[in-house]
Amino acid sequence: MKGFMQWFKSSNKMKRWMFLILIGIILACYGLAEIIVMKEISFEEVGKVVAIFVAGFLAIVIGLVFLNKRTLEVLIEATDERMENKKNINVKSLIFNRNIYDKGPNIVVIGGGTGLNTVLSGLKHYTSNLTAIVTISDYGEGETLSRRELEVLPLDDVKDSIVSLASKDGQIGKLFNYQFKKGRLNGIKFSDIYFSAMKDINGNFEDSIIKSNEIINMVGKVLPVTLEEMKIVAELANGYIVEEKSRIPEVVSEKVTKINRILLNPSNCRPAPGVIEAIKNADCIIIGPGSLYTNVIPNLLVNGVTKAIKESTAIKVYISNIMTEPGQTDGYSVSDHLNAIIEHCGNGLIDYCIYDTGEIVPEFIKKYNVEGQDLVEQNIDKVKGIKFLQRNLSIIDDGYIRHDPSLVASSIIELICDDLKYQDKQNDPEYLMLNTKLREEKRINKIKKSMVRKEKKAQKNPKKAIEKKGKSKFSNKYSERIASIKQADEKLKLKDNESYIKNELNIKSEEKEENEVKNIRKQRENNRARGVHSRTERDKKEKDKKEAKNIKPKSARGRRLKTN
Repeated sequence: MKGFMQWFKSSNKMKRWMFLILIGIILACYGLAEIIVMKEISFEEVGKVVAIFVAGFLAIVIGLVFLNKRTLEVLIEATDERMENKKNINVKSLIFNRNIYDKGPNIVVIGGGTGLNTVLSGLKHYTSNLTAIVTISDYGEGETLSRRELEVLPLDDVKDSIVSLASKDGQIGKLFNYQFKKGRLNGIKFSDIYFSAMKDINGNFEDSIIKSNEIINMVGKVLPVTLEEMKIVAELANGYIVEEKSRIPEVVSEKVTKINRILLNPSNCRPAPGVIEAIKNADCIIIGPGSLYTNVIPNLLVNGVTKAIKESTAIKVYISNIMTEPGQTDGYSVSDHLNAIIEHCGNGLIDYCIYDTGEIVPEFIKKYNVEGQDLVEQNIDKVKGIKFLQRNLSIIDDGYIRHDPSLVASSIIELICDDLKYQDKQNDPEYLMLNTKLREEKRINKIKKSMVRKEKKAQKNPKKAIEKKGKSKFSNKYSERIASIKQADEKLKLKDNESYIKNELNIKSEEKEENEVKNIRKQRENNRARGVHSRTERDKKEKDKKEAKNIKPKSARGRRLKTN
């Protein structure tokens, strides 16, 4: 019951289509019922009933189609372990079943170092038919404790390629690079113990490397270019010979010269079993990126490798380095890299060259300038017969300029798709798989870039980021406009409050004035009343005085009369 209820979760997005199907059934049934019940039918009523029935039928069909589509997407999300971005899966991801995935283009990558591993880690998401041909160039160098104790080949580049092709990154890399720090195994790497044990089980290193796929669950396979002991020897422009690979940059810098050519000692090294066959069966051959004179060219100098590449009908692509290497390619341009390969191996080895746009922030380049490195110049005029493709390939990783695995891989796959189009193979499973995956990766990369931009903005303005969290697309898009409207509303409210307060104050002041006026009037009335009272009293007194005065003279007169 719990598993059944999971289909109704909001994250599964199925209820909407079920609801649409239900509405369609109701409309269709209503239309049929109207036809059955009606005794007399006019044209208007017929049109109305037919429209209702058709709308219901279309709703049922659309609902069923999208319900099945979403069901398939949910099944892929739950069962396909190879899909990394499960939240971004759509029904086109069905093309990634094991059969079609295994029918992807057969790609051979030749090189060594971090450049090779970058290409492999990007291409493994498009096809399982990958073969990495890796140089073993540490013969004659100082032997490590692991090599001395276990008597193994210098397989560091092979080990790194195996880690890059592992279906799940993370723990396998930590395990292979782990170095014991205690007991009798102190200083010995786990990868050397692993290869030594595999050699004892299978009888040789070549079989032990190939059969690692069964243990590590690799995408594709890794082949050493040769199993013979070989040394990389550099002949400098001043005639000086350097027989140790690790000292080549140092000697070039000391002698203030450049590398004239690279040699192998012995010069007749035979390729390891499976190398020539892989090149002949390839649909696309990738050379580089990597150290030009110590990782790329040495692979091509092994007997039969260059000839097999020239005779192959595959697309041959060279991935140019982004930065120069001190003591090897100082001041080199894209053309200089290609000319170095042509001088060692001849023409016809490369059909296309993909190089970076060179649009990198100057602050990161300054860091490399201090170490004697610089951007590879975008000069492509000195080479003919090769088609050049300028692509955005670089990424800043922990302050270092690197090739982006996904961008490099998508550039290669675009080239393969264009070639398939040219051959009118648009309906082949190989083309469908690659084209679908390419579009999906581009969409996911856009999402990632937008997320990175949002994170950077959030770091600059954390308060704004907190406000934007959990909001809709509309509010995020028009947040500034909404904020300005809110501010305007607040100002209006303040103004209204101010006017209200002023009105209140005015009313109170008016009331005070009225009260004061009333008090003044009362006082005046009281004063008047008091004044009238005082006047009457005064008048009475004055009358009394007057009367008293008038009476006295009469009495005197009377007395005078009497006396007379």
